[in-house]
Amino acid sequence: MLVSPAADSSTAPKCKLPRLGVCCLSVTATAGPAAPSARHWGIFGAAGLLLRHADATGVERVLLQHRALWSHHGGTWGVLGGARNSGETAAYAAQREAAEEAGVVPDSYAVVGEFVDDHGGWSYTTVVGRAPSAFVPSALTPETIDLRWVVVDAVPELPLHPGFAATWEAVQEIG
Repeated sequence: MLVSPAADSSTAPKCKLPRLGVCCLSVTATAGPAAPSARHWGIFGAAGLLLRHADATGVERVLLQHRALWSHHGGTWGVLGGARNSGETAAYAAQREAAEEAGVVPDSYAVVGEFVDDHGGWSYTTVVGRAPSAFVPSALTPETIDLRWVVVDAVPELPLHPGFAATWEAVQEIG
């Protein structure tokens, strides 16, 4: 795979959050002129936080974000997350993004595992945490329509972000 910044700025997706600067990569297979192409958020990869909680009856729930309509794959459900900064670990990036997007306090959960979705030169890491309570996140940004603790068995019934949907089967087994 050849990884390069989006070459033509007129066709590259525009960052909605200027503080992130250059945010998109063009990942193109080198198999020929008709090779597939995909765009990814974050030149250093990306990470998200999937929080889990079991209620008093043992019902497992995960905290999911209903993504703003203007965002990448807007209107779908996924995890709080975003682009990694240079030198950040996936766990730190997921923690930072969850705090920025929803006010999730780092000491409100314990990290129990990670799942790396490697796209060849770019990766998305889902950091899985376990929360002792199904707390209500304190601050939502315009990136979020809703945050909800969803019963694990009901997750596939939601319109999921395609990347999250593709990894859900593996990720749900962690933690």
